[in-house]
Amino acid sequence: MTDSPLVISATPTPFNPGGSLDLEGTRRMFAHLADSEVHSLFVAGTTGEFPALSDEERLAIIRAALVAVGPDRVIAHVGAASAYQAARLARAARLAGATMLAAITPYYVSASLSAVRAYYAAVCAEAGGLPVYAYLIPRNTGTEISPAELADLIAEIGLAGAKLSIPGTEFLAEVSRLAPAGSRLYSGNDSLIREVAEAGGHGVVSGVSPACPGFFTDLAKAIGAGDAEAIARHQRLVDAAVAAIGPSAAHLKAALVEQGVLASAYCRMALDPPDDVYRARITAAWQGSP
Repeated sequence: MTDSPLVISATPTPFNPGGSLDLEGTRRMFAHLADSEVHSLFVAGTTGEFPALSDEERLAIIRAALVAVGPDRVIAHVGAASAYQAARLARAARLAGATMLAAITPYYVSASLSAVRAYYAAVCAEAGGLPVYAYLIPRNTGTEISPAELADLIAEIGLAGAKLSIPGTEFLAEVSRLAPAGSRLYSGNDSLIREVAEAGGHGVVSGVSPACPGFFTDLAKAIGAGDAEAIARHQRLVDAAVAAIGPSAAHLKAALVEQGVLASAYCRMALDPPDDVYRARITAAWQGSP
């Protein structure tokens, strides 16, 4: 038996039908996940529609997560388009009690390597020694970093590791080869838990797992146990859930509304809700009957 890869749930942000932040729904969702076997929660990230949140709302969500599951199970996303905003959020999250931070690369304007280096240096300075994870999702940010450049950033700035929302596992494998020993690397590819582990990653940050956390944690445990039959069985459930629910926060919220976890599937970002036919696929997927 080997160590099981970790499953970290990337959580959505609940809104009321009119678009205001639903803090009660947020607390209910975190309590729902607190009882699961997911390792930790990645809050106020892409699945959480962070570009549509004010800094005050992001901090309210982070505080709610800290209360619900404890600091050891919360990765607070503080990334922003500017180093100024990200650093301020890092300091505020630290003062609120967060013990692990993540920050997406600068976005909207494609950033140079030197700008990215300065950005993470500013975030780490305000983090006060807390572990900080870089978050790469170049298709959304427009900022490209090579595996060698990321490995160098981890070493130079003292980053704890990175979350990589990049197709496949080749990029992660190369970073794993080049980064300092002890660097922790996670993938945003929900369905590739085994492949991520084989490439040197520590687990996945999953934006589908809040709807069916047991599918993902059961697969991770089967991988750790080396149980081929169980891996195949749980992989089918994970693949169906990812196909139906991911990577849309609107689909994820629809599943959580069906489960009674959320009261509204409203999204602030420009995300289309599922139609009736697709909603049936979502229901079948989280129920484990695709």
